[in-house]
Order: sequence, then C-alpha cells, then structure tokens
Amino acid sequence: MRAFLFRVVICVIVLGLMAVFAISTGAWPKIVEAVGVAFGHDAAEKVDDFGQASKDISDQISDAYTAAQNGEYTQINYPAIGELLDTLNPLKPGQRIPEYRRANFGEPWTDTDHNGCDTRNDILARDLTDITKQGECTVMTGTLADPYTGTTIAFQRGEKTSAAVQIDHVRSLSDAWSAGAWTWTDERRLEYANDPMVLLAVDGPTNSSKSDKGPATWMPTNAAYVCQYVSSYVAVSAKYNLAIAEDDRVAIDRALEGCH
Repeated sequence: MRAFLFRVVICVIVLGLMAVFAISTGAWPKIVEAVGVAFGHDAAEKVDDFGQASKDISDQISDAYTAAQNGEYTQINYPAIGELLDTLNPLKPGQRIPEYRRANFGEPWTDTDHNGCDTRNDILARDLTDITKQGECTVMTGTLADPYTGTTIAFQRGEKTSAAVQIDHVRSLSDAWSAGAWTWTDERRLEYANDPMVLLAVDGPTNSSKSDKGPATWMPTNAAYVCQYVSSYVAVSAKYNLAIAEDDRVAIDRALEGCH
C-alpha cells in the first residue's frame, strides 16, 4: 500500500509541476515512458494524450490564423482551450519580484532559429502577404490583414513608416515576467521573446495601446478575432507554465462562452 501511494505522489508531482515545461523542452516522451513503467501502458497513454492536447491547440490556432488570411475558416477546439485554462496556476498577488527590464529577455529580435534572419523579419514574412524583400531577409513592403482591428494595412519599410506594423507578444514580456518568467534562465527568456507562437504582426498604434495589458483590460476591437486571441493567450501561458491572474481568467472564461 505504501509503495502504491508513493507512486501516486510521484506521479502527481511530475504531472503537476513539469508537464507543460516538459512539453516545450521535448522531455515529454521520457515522462510518458516513466509513467508507463510505474503504472502500465494504459496510464502512459493517458498522460501522453494530455501533453498532446496543448500542442494540438497551438497547431489549431496557427492553422486558423493562416486560413483566415486566405479567406477560409478552420475550427479551434474551444472546449479544450477551456480545459487547458483550468490547468494554469493562479497568479499569487503580493509576490516580491525583481523589477522588469526589457533587457532581461535578451537582444530584441535575436535570430534564435539560426536561419540568418532576425525574428521581426521572420514574423513579417509569415504574417504579411504580397511581400517584397531586400536580400534574403529584409521585408520591404507587404500587406497586413490586421487581426486586432480587422483593417488592412499597407506596410512599407522606412524610418517614418515601419512602425505602422509592429510585432506583438500576445502575452507581453512584462506580463510574462510577473507571471513566472523572472525565475527563468536568460536562455529561456530569450526563447520566449522570439518564439513565433508568442508573436503576431499587428497594427502599430493598437499594439502600443495594448501595451502589457491582459484579457481583463484589453481585447481586440475586431470581435471576430477575440476567440482566437484568448486561445493564443492560454496556449502561450500553458506552453511556458505561466501563472494567470484571476481577473484575466474570468475574462477569458467569459469570452470562451461565445466561442463555437
């Protein structure tokens, strides 16, 4: 009996504290294997299903955004988003944490995927259509179907024009910092700041007004994108095991009620 209880405790600790982090770092298959040894093949399959769910949601969000740019529609599993939201740890108020600085997340737009292009140009190339480039990387012009406002923006690189399209962190760096990123390594924060899953090309002034606000105090004015926005916020938070404030959780729950 003691041996059985010990295994249960170990399993709960592993799943509760390491699951999302393990998924994002590629260590998940080893955890599944360990659970299989302790509890058998069926238990391991259930654990693997939970880990796969967060990855599937991320893929669905990406597919939905790509489809929308092409005037098409693809379904996101919103009930699964709600279940994933329930797994996020609550943000503890009153924690004493170091002051946020942008430099804590490394050099802006570092080429972390080592493709020879900085992250900003990678995201512009991904999210804009009809782009032209200078060389292999630098996006000079293109058209953005802005998800936050529902407007169309003609992008032209230039000292006075580039800011018309900015790259938003769906969950801002300062928000992530207070939600747990302050405990990360420098490498982990650099990864977050340049992760394509976290990033989105959007209308510049709207991005400035969004700043570091969460869903409780900011939502896209484009009602058609609200469901996808809160889904992205949840998926990013789950991937990086970020805590969530109660008012943001309530706002997301309320938004998901209208998502079908």
